[in-house]
Amino acid sequence: VLITADGGWRRGSIVPLKRNADEALRGTPSIERVVVYPRIGGDHRVDMQAGRDLWWHDLMRDAPLTCAAEPMDSEDILYLLYTSGSTGKPKGIIHTTGGYMTGVTLTAKWVFDLKDEDVYWCTADVGWVTGHSYIVYGPLSNGATCVIYEGAPDYPDRDRFWAIVEKYRVTILYTAPTAIRAFMKWGEQYPKKHDLSSLRLLGSVGEPINPEAWMWYHEHIGGGRCPIVDTWWQTETGAIMITPLPGIVATKPGSATRPFPGIFPAIWDDRGQPVGVNQGGYLVITKPWPSMTRGLWGDPERFVQTYWSKYAGIYFTGDGARQDEDGYFWLLGRVDDVINVSGHRLSTMEVESALVDHPAVAEAAVIGVHHEIKGQGIAAFVIIKEGYTADEALKDELKRHVAQKIGAIARPDQVFFTADLPKTRSGKIMRRLLRDIAEGRALGDTTTLADPAVVQTLKEKYEGQEE
Repeated sequence: VLITADGGWRRGSIVPLKRNADEALRGTPSIERVVVYPRIGGDHRVDMQAGRDLWWHDLMRDAPLTCAAEPMDSEDILYLLYTSGSTGKPKGIIHTTGGYMTGVTLTAKWVFDLKDEDVYWCTADVGWVTGHSYIVYGPLSNGATCVIYEGAPDYPDRDRFWAIVEKYRVTILYTAPTAIRAFMKWGEQYPKKHDLSSLRLLGSVGEPINPEAWMWYHEHIGGGRCPIVDTWWQTETGAIMITPLPGIVATKPGSATRPFPGIFPAIWDDRGQPVGVNQGGYLVITKPWPSMTRGLWGDPERFVQTYWSKYAGIYFTGDGARQDEDGYFWLLGRVDDVINVSGHRLSTMEVESALVDHPAVAEAAVIGVHHEIKGQGIAAFVIIKEGYTADEALKDELKRHVAQKIGAIARPDQVFFTADLPKTRSGKIMRRLLRDIAEGRALGDTTTLADPAVVQTLKEKYEGQEE
């Protein structure tokens, strides 16, 4: 069964959810019934396939008022959520009923200091793990009053969030550094237009928050009085792992501070030895926890290879981190070929595959580059086939193609046409060189990449500098 709607609203336009679902269903013969909720209604028409598609309101007309809960085993699968991996093929993360619910219920209660009178708002996308854990399961299992919104933070104006906070007297706000950096750029005049005095706790999720954004959030949204819980966790961990507890752990701008009670992280070097104070290393978790993923759907070998092969019996997060002299954790971002765009993980190979799927593209390399709003943006280096013209129209077409294949979050910010992709002697793409080109450090005029001699000269200059 698939549940969808006739459409959704975003920036004043209709998002054709039913049409998108129909396209996906062409390759999904296992779906037997589609339930359609009339979100738009009125004159908005959608195709309904006889025998398969059913309207929500027709089904509800004769439905009983009560529905008994189904008893489940604690290890029964609760949901699968697909996330990007460094090999490109999305991973189906398995979460189970008992352990996951234990993790999200307790973390929601303690990290956000949830009280009966609170109005809680997590601004994440429900389809992302933060939406699963901290819009749906965690807060609702605590009986919290929750706000959920549709649309974009800048429509009808850039004060949308603050209008919602004022209207519903939100007390707890959980959002992403990407959003905070956008608010900073738009200016403090937008939050100043609204009464935000109901707020008592602020949270941050999705990526490391830079200290400047932390201070702006604290001052202009929290009025200098609200504690900020800067939380680190992953789709795989199910629930928050490293975080301040409000009123207990003193905060530092940019640090996720200390592990949640019962969580045992460590920072190790390549040999599996603990690193020294303020030395960067690999973040690992050394003991099990209730909400940990139970595996990858249909791919047990990849589960072992991805998370358990670097150090035997130890969970490898794929993130770099350091611990300061107070034992506080500072996250340093991914250590594999995964880009963090607005808190969403995307594999470089996934985007490269989408580019090569276009008939004009012979080869492509993708890297993450610094982006002042999104944390990381996507830069694509593309070799085009004979007979195609390397122009702005093709750049736009490639960006659209990637967005169509993967989603709007994966649309490249920059596309560079190049005669060759610089590689090491072992055949690895020289991503550090590409990053320096994309960020303007290695080459003044990027159009000269069309000249193979230019690429060769840069390659020779960077030989030996690659990780």
